[in-house]
Amino acid sequence: MELITPSIGLVFWTLVSFVILLIILRVAAWKPILAAIRERESSIEDALNKAELAKQEMARLSNENEALLKQARAERDEILKEAKSLKDKIVNEAKTQAQVEGAKLIEAAKVEINNQKLAALAEVKSQVANLSLEIAEKVLRQEFADKAKQEQVVEGLLKDIKLN
Repeated sequence: MELITPSIGLVFWTLVSFVILLIILRVAAWKPILAAIRERESSIEDALNKAELAKQEMARLSNENEALLKQARAERDEILKEAKSLKDKIVNEAKTQAQVEGAKLIEAAKVEINNQKLAALAEVKSQVANLSLEIAEKVLRQEFADKAKQEQVVEGLLKDIKLN
């Protein structure tokens, strides 16, 4: 096998073209590539910062939501408590008013019963008096139908009367 020895001219021109290629790449390609990489790196960093800010905002909103829920629950519990106490108050007032009205009705009924009783007693007394008078009238008519009996009664009454 034969070794190929490169000639110095070939090495020189290869080296010169490589250096020129590097200079052209540095001017034309490296700067735009590095700028694009830096820009991409910057946009990724901005996106990460924005994601972190969004995460913090979500945490803050979640905490605010939790606080609002707690407040709403507390307000709901307070409203329910007030409604229950108002219901109890209304029920108690209704019971008290019903008892007062019932007591008034019972008292009025007692007064009415007593008045009816007194009226009935007065009616009975009146009827008894009328019957007694009718009976006495009939008895006296029978008693005084006879003249001798009338004189006997008058004499008996005169004896009972004492003159002073």
